[in-house]
Amino acid sequence: MDEIMVTVICLAYNHAKYIRDTLEGFVSQRASFPFEVLVHDDASTDGTADIIRNYQSRYPEIIKPVFQKENQYSQGISISQTFLYPLIRGKYVALCEGDDYWTDPLKLQKQVDALESHPESDICSHRARRLKNGKFDGWIAPRFGSGMVSASKVILGGGGWYCATASFLCRREAYMRWTPVREVVVIDYTLAIQCSLRGGMVYLRDCMSVYRVGTEGSWTVRNDRKARIKSRLKMIEMLDALDKWTAGHYKRVINRRREMFRSNALLLNRDYRSLYSPARLGINIFRLLHSFDKVARRWLSFL
Repeated sequence: MDEIMVTVICLAYNHAKYIRDTLEGFVSQRASFPFEVLVHDDASTDGTADIIRNYQSRYPEIIKPVFQKENQYSQGISISQTFLYPLIRGKYVALCEGDDYWTDPLKLQKQVDALESHPESDICSHRARRLKNGKFDGWIAPRFGSGMVSASKVILGGGGWYCATASFLCRREAYMRWTPVREVVVIDYTLAIQCSLRGGMVYLRDCMSVYRVGTEGSWTVRNDRKARIKSRLKMIEMLDALDKWTAGHYKRVINRRREMFRSNALLLNRDYRSLYSPARLGINIFRLLHSFDKVARRWLSFL
């Protein structure tokens, strides 16, 4: 049997409403190489596991489930590192959570070809469509056309609103590398940062996945204002670790991103006096320009 080229990681929990779209996006892939999908179900209670089992029986060479009897996330266990890392066989790792889905059957082929053509890079992403309440809500795209995205721009981008998680394809070594930033927090943002440091991110303008906004049980729905403030402070801690790890090489852009997270924390905390103080005039102007840039990328990237 040929060696696995891509291992897809899919985390699912109570995604019965969405998981069929996700799994169909996997099994519809047309590639010149073998790939596998590790689907982790974290003790769902809504029938998600039954749907996964059905697809496993139909596509046993592709769908490789991991079922939990007790919810691991609620116990603070790192699911991917604990249960899925030991199972990864692919040269590359692709991501797609159980409430998102892929829309292009050539997605994996295009991204593997892109990284094979760019040995200096460890990550490839592409344009994604946002879906809110079943309706189009804009694009997620770091630039207008295909090309390279520098590590500085990935750091400044700030996470899932800059590049969709379901658009990531990474080299296995870069994905599994445990770095100082991921010791602070393990999210798509820190993964994108560490994978872009060596040679930037390869970006494809093709829209090949959908990100569902505000689904039941998602982070944005689950967490209140205090949790969001705590998250922003955690991002600042992560950027401090990044600055130290990279020996100040990205200090200027890290300082900008750090101040944007701090401003957001002040806004969430309703500390308007500090947020709009004269001392923060420069960063507030930069935030305004950055917001205009995000809106432009979301709505004009299809051109």
